[in-house]
Amino acid sequence: MMHKLIRSRAVIALVCAAMSAPAFAAPESQPADGAMVLDLVVARPLGAARTVLGAAVFVVSLPFTALGGGVGDAADTLVIGPAKETFVRCLGCTSSSRPSSSAR
Repeated sequence: MMHKLIRSRAVIALVCAAMSAPAFAAPESQPADGAMVLDLVVARPLGAARTVLGAAVFVVSLPFTALGGGVGDAADTLVIGPAKETFVRCLGCTSSSRPSSSAR
């Protein structure tokens, strides 16, 4: 019982930390170390899950979006956007644009 309580509080703390990860980003072009760690441990797995879930929703909604002519918009929103934020974005960055290559 106590083990489950500690585990659930740890998960809540990690999710809260991941949501505040942009606050840890350094003002210069390179992300802070803490932001990189949180991104790797929390944000990337959540992004991968969001991409898989979005793909499943996209496949289910495909007949309806095809009738409405919004297949491209649905694909961008449900699959491509989350995939870019998960797999293309640099480690610790808050957007998919790359930081400048200046040294830390």
